Amino acid sequence: MNKKRKQSENGKKGVPERFFPKVDAEWYRRRLIKAVLCMLPVFCILLIQLFNLQLLKGEQYRSLSENNCLRKQRIQPLRGHIFDRNGRLLVDNRPAFDLYIIPADATPVENTAYHLAEYIPKTPEEIISLVNKNRGPYGYRPVLLLPDIGRDLMARLLSRRYQLPGIVIQASPRRNYIYERFAPHLIGYLGEINQGELLSNRYPEKRGGDMIGRQGVERTYEMELSGYPGARVVQVNATGQVMSVLGEEQSRPGNNVYLSIDFDLQVKAQELLQDMTGAIIAIDPSNGDVLAMASSPAFDQRLFADGISNRQWQELLNDPERPLHNRVMHSVYPPASTYKIITAMAALEEGLFDERSIVHCTGRYRMGDRTFRCWKRHGHGNQNIIDAISESCDVFFYEAGKQLGVDRIAWYAKKSGLGMPTGIDLSNEAVGIVPTAAWKRKTFGLPWYAGETLPVAIGQGYNLTTPLQIGVLTAAVANGGTVYRPQIMRSVYSVEGNVVKKSEPEIIDRLPANEKTIKMIKQGLYEVVNDRKGTAYYYARSSDVKISGKTGTAQVVSRLTDEIEMLATGELSEEERRRFLPHAWFVGYAPSDQPTIAVAVFVEHGEGGASAAGPIARDLMVSYVLNTVPTDEVPARNGP
Repeated sequence: MNKKRKQSENGKKGVPERFFPKVDAEWYRRRLIKAVLCMLPVFCILLIQLFNLQLLKGEQYRSLSENNCLRKQRIQPLRGHIFDRNGRLLVDNRPAFDLYIIPADATPVENTAYHLAEYIPKTPEEIISLVNKNRGPYGYRPVLLLPDIGRDLMARLLSRRYQLPGIVIQASPRRNYIYERFAPHLIGYLGEINQGELLSNRYPEKRGGDMIGRQGVERTYEMELSGYPGARVVQVNATGQVMSVLGEEQSRPGNNVYLSIDFDLQVKAQELLQDMTGAIIAIDPSNGDVLAMASSPAFDQRLFADGISNRQWQELLNDPERPLHNRVMHSVYPPASTYKIITAMAALEEGLFDERSIVHCTGRYRMGDRTFRCWKRHGHGNQNIIDAISESCDVFFYEAGKQLGVDRIAWYAKKSGLGMPTGIDLSNEAVGIVPTAAWKRKTFGLPWYAGETLPVAIGQGYNLTTPLQIGVLTAAVANGGTVYRPQIMRSVYSVEGNVVKKSEPEIIDRLPANEKTIKMIKQGLYEVVNDRKGTAYYYARSSDVKISGKTGTAQVVSRLTDEIEMLATGELSEEERRRFLPHAWFVGYAPSDQPTIAVAVFVEHGEGGASAAGPIARDLMVSYVLNTVPTDEVPARNGP
C-alpha cells in the first residue's frame, strides 16, 4: 500500500505546473461584480412589475379574476307607496323587465350592437355610444339599454342569446300610477338620473339608468320613497349568463307616504276644471292641510313611468297650454278683487274707516286728470265697508287706497302671506309681486305716482300672486286670523308600520287684524254669496251649505290698447279674442260659521269671476262638506 501511495505522489509531481494555475481572487471578484450589475436591473424590473400588479393594479386584476366566474348584481328596491289622507292607495309598483348589456361579455360590442339593433328601437351607433358613456372602469357594470321591454320582446331576445353575448334581462319594479291623470302636478313623476346628478353625490345609492323624482311629492320625498338597493352574488358562464345564485342581500323598500289630499275631493276638483285652463287649491283652515290641488290642463304621468319618448317629451314642452306647469303655485296672476280683503283689512286697522264710514259711488272716481271707473257703470250709491266687499265696489277701495298709500297696503299684504313663499312642501314655488314705491324705483328706476295706488288697491296694477297664496289667505280669514303653512305630507311610515315622520300644524304668522276687523270682513264675504246684491248670489249660493266668498275679475289688458280696439272691430280670430278675456277668481270657505274647507278657484280668461269660478267653488265645497267623514272617524294624523 505504501508503494502505491508513493507511485501516486510521484505521478502527481510529474504533471506540468501550467495545468494548475494560481487562484486569482481579484479576477473572481470582478466577474462577480459584473454578474451582479447585469442581474440587478432585471430584479428591479421584476420588483417594479410585482409592485404594479400586486398593489397598484391588484384590485383591478382581482376583480377581473373574480368576474370570470362570479358577479355581483344589484337588486333594485321597491319604491314606497303613496296614499291619500284616508289610506286610499294612489301609487304603487308593478314588475317590469329591463334590458342591460355587460360590455366585458359583449366583445366585440360592435357585433352585439349590430344584431341587437334589429330588435330594439336603437341604432348600433346609439347602443355603442350608450355603452361607452356608462361602461365603468372594467366593463362589468351593466349598462341599461331599454327599460320595461315587455314580455314579447324579452322572449325574442332570449331565443337569440347565441347572437347577443353580454345581453342581460333583469326584473325590476316600475312605478304604477293607479288612476290616470290623478293629481299629476301634486304627485309628480319619475325621470332617469342624469350624469350631473350622479357626480353631485346627492344620490349615493343611485346608478346610471335609475329613476328619481322629478316633480311634486315624488321629488320632495325622494329620500323617503326610494329605499336602498340590495345585491346578489351569481356564478356566470363565459358569455355572462347566470348559472347559479351563491348569495343574496335583500334590498330595503322605500317608506310609504300618506298625503293630506282627499281622493274624492281631488277627483271632483279635476272634473270641475276639465276643459278649462286654471287652478284649484282647497285647504283645511284648521291646520293648513291641502285637501286638493288641481291644475288644468294636466298630463299623464304614466308616460314617464313607461319611458317617455323624445317626441312625446317635445310635444309636452312645446304645448302652448303648458300642461306640465302647475298653475296653483308656479304661475302668478293679478289677484283682482280678492285683494280687496287686504285693502279692507288695512283701512280698518289703520282707523281710516269703520263700520259707519260711507263712500258714495257714482261709477267714477276722479284723481288728478284721470278718471277711474267702477265695474258697475252707474255706480253703487252709498257704500259702507261691508257693502263694498259684498258688491265689490271699486270706488270705495279707490278711496281707501288713496288714503292708505301703496306702502301701507303692501305691509298688510306681506304680513298676510302675499309676495312671499308659503313654505308648502313642494318645490319651485313662485313668489309674486307686492308693489311698493321702493320696489318700483329699484325695478324701473322711476318714482311711484299716487294714481298708481288706486289699481293696486283693487288687485290690479303691478300686483301678482299665486292661487296658492290667495288660498292660504282665505283659509286664514276663515279660521279667524291664523296663517298656517300649507302641507301635502301627513306622515311617513316604514314597511314594518313604524312612524318615520309625521307633520304637525305649523303656524307661520297671524293676519295683521284684530277680531273685530276679521269679523267685519267675514260678514262682507258672507253677503257676497248670500245677499241679493252680492256679486256671487246667483252663482255660488247653496241651499245645502252656507258659503262665504269673494269674486274677482282680473283685466288682462287695458281698455285703451290697440288690441281691444281690434277686438271690438272684429279683426281678431276667436282664439285671439279669448286671449284678451279677463281672468276669473273665486275664493271662499264653508260652512260659513264653522269652516272645514277654504278654496281658491282661478280660471284663465274665464271672463267673469262669479259666473266662471263661482259655480266651481260652490260645487267643490258643497261636495266636501256633505260627504266629509266626521273628525273622530278620520284616520289619525300620523297614519292609517
